[in-house]
Amino acid sequence: VAVIITRPLDTFRSETWRLLGDRTYKLRLPERVSIYGVLDGMLVFTPEEVFGRELLGYGGGPAGALMAMALDSLHDRPDGSRSGPRHQDTQVFVPSPRQAIADVRVLSDRIVVAINDNVSGRLSIFAPRGEFPWTVQSVAVPDNLAVGLGDSSKSRGEVFVSTQGFLVPPTLSLADAGAATLITLKSAPAKFDASRDVTEQYEATSTDGTKIPYFITRPRDMKLDGSNPTIMLGYGGFQVSLNPAYKPEMGKLWLERGGVFVQANIRGGGEFGPDWHQAALDGNRQKAFDDFAAVARDLEQRGVTSPRRLGIYGRSNGGVLTSVSITQHPELFNAAVIESPLVDMLRYHELPAGASWIGEYGDPRIPEEAAWIARYSAYQQLRPDVAYPRVYLTTNTRDDRVHPGHARKFAARLGDQGHDHLYYEDTAGGHSNDADPVANARRWARHYVYLSQQLMD
Repeated sequence: VAVIITRPLDTFRSETWRLLGDRTYKLRLPERVSIYGVLDGMLVFTPEEVFGRELLGYGGGPAGALMAMALDSLHDRPDGSRSGPRHQDTQVFVPSPRQAIADVRVLSDRIVVAINDNVSGRLSIFAPRGEFPWTVQSVAVPDNLAVGLGDSSKSRGEVFVSTQGFLVPPTLSLADAGAATLITLKSAPAKFDASRDVTEQYEATSTDGTKIPYFITRPRDMKLDGSNPTIMLGYGGFQVSLNPAYKPEMGKLWLERGGVFVQANIRGGGEFGPDWHQAALDGNRQKAFDDFAAVARDLEQRGVTSPRRLGIYGRSNGGVLTSVSITQHPELFNAAVIESPLVDMLRYHELPAGASWIGEYGDPRIPEEAAWIARYSAYQQLRPDVAYPRVYLTTNTRDDRVHPGHARKFAARLGDQGHDHLYYEDTAGGHSNDADPVANARRWARHYVYLSQQLMD
């Protein structure tokens, strides 16, 4: 049994230590790293930054790779000398530029890996072969689904696997790692009629030429005349991937009424690994906003929708995205649900939990960083002489992650400048707003009533 200890330094960085006997040894790992477990004395992990000779003196691997290295080779011996590499030390899997590791389970003799492949889930099983490259077996999974890993049994070599898609309810399966098979155990019942709809994936071209993937779920017989009411969801932060997900409220209240749903996989997320996330960090935040606007324009160019019929939704960090989007590009949208948002980015660090996100957004206390934060911060960029869509701001009094003061201040400034808007503040539910199923159903009903009024009426 190996005992691994992590000491967080900020949102993304940490030190990694090993407890061996009555002593601790600092592991020569990058500060940005994901650790999954130990297989036959090897630590299985993914460096979130380039990992090489400056730490080890040999070998290493690229950011986002799945690696297995002998634990003993990652720290000094008790006498202070260094261990060398073992022949098993290796890069188990190096994702392509349009792939990322989504989840990992370490069994007694194999590693089960869920892979995002152009934002669709894949399932692979890797096994060591001594000094030879690891073997890999793929397990078939339908396209346009997300794949997640649940509990596992090392002794049985089994892992629970979940799959879901925009039109496919969640399904729980059991993977046998040795046989590379997947047995369906149980599927959730359908919550809406998906027989008339289809999910497709397209790409938009952002300002700097980067290709931005997005999913569109729409009626099969949709006319490409720009008249289709469309909701666009985005997040773009904290290396969070927006994977295909079954959303009963969206299907029932939007798709069944002929609406279109779009999910944009912009930079700042984790869809293509750490590089995709880090491309929109700090002073590069504008890239995420440019990506989102590029998807909106692509939808219009394809004839899917038009600014009159296009609305956007985002919550938490997605509230940064949506509030910035309506201030930078009010001409592109006719609705915006801005939920539990950060809005005043020059003061976010002063409110609960805010300082822990400096690694993501930058530090407003540093003049140079405050300058580029102010260039996009929606609270500072709102103007009285600009025509904005009527937005719907919503927050929660008991949100202890993103302070409701952000939404309150934005609503007050919208009102002071004469901009029509809606504001709703719930008094229970916290940041996730889903503690009470009845209250959560009402929350979604409010969202879709507003979106229907703005985009369908």
